[in-house]
Amino acid sequence: MTALVITTNYGVEQDELVKPLAALKEAGVPVTVAAPVLDPIQTLVGDKDPGESVTPNLALADVDPEGYDVLVIPGGTINADTLRTHEEAVSLVQTFARDGKTVAAICHGPWLLAEADVAGGKTATSYPSLATDLRNAGATWVDEELKRCEANGWTLLTSRNPDDLPAFSTAVVEAAR
Repeated sequence: MTALVITTNYGVEQDELVKPLAALKEAGVPVTVAAPVLDPIQTLVGDKDPGESVTPNLALADVDPEGYDVLVIPGGTINADTLRTHEEAVSLVQTFARDGKTVAAICHGPWLLAEADVAGGKTATSYPSLATDLRNAGATWVDEELKRCEANGWTLLTSRNPDDLPAFSTAVVEAAR
């Protein structure tokens, strides 16, 4: 199994990128990080303070979704709001859902599910401020550490915030095995 993490080059919440990435690597899961361009990804801590820099492996436009089993969408308000404006990111989510693969999104990451029009009929969690957006996109929103939803022929894993990363990272690794 292989995993794909998609993010923008600026604004992703540091721990929501680096912790699932580390968990996947530690479990021996091949993982690719893709961003709009190959410039280093500047993470943020709490949406404001500079965090670690992460080097992407691929540009979003160069990703072949056929080569991956799990799609991971980290949050960060700036990252998530910007990522949903990239057609390549929207298309990847649509392809993973259509192909019955697992999509995992944390915090503000589920905004991309709404943008890709794949949230309908799913039960999900997210950062609380996205509840209305997800409901408007046809999802049922719940306030849980980790929500796994199998509806509509594909698996969705969602979590609310960095405090949920232990459960989220574990679920992502299990999905990638």
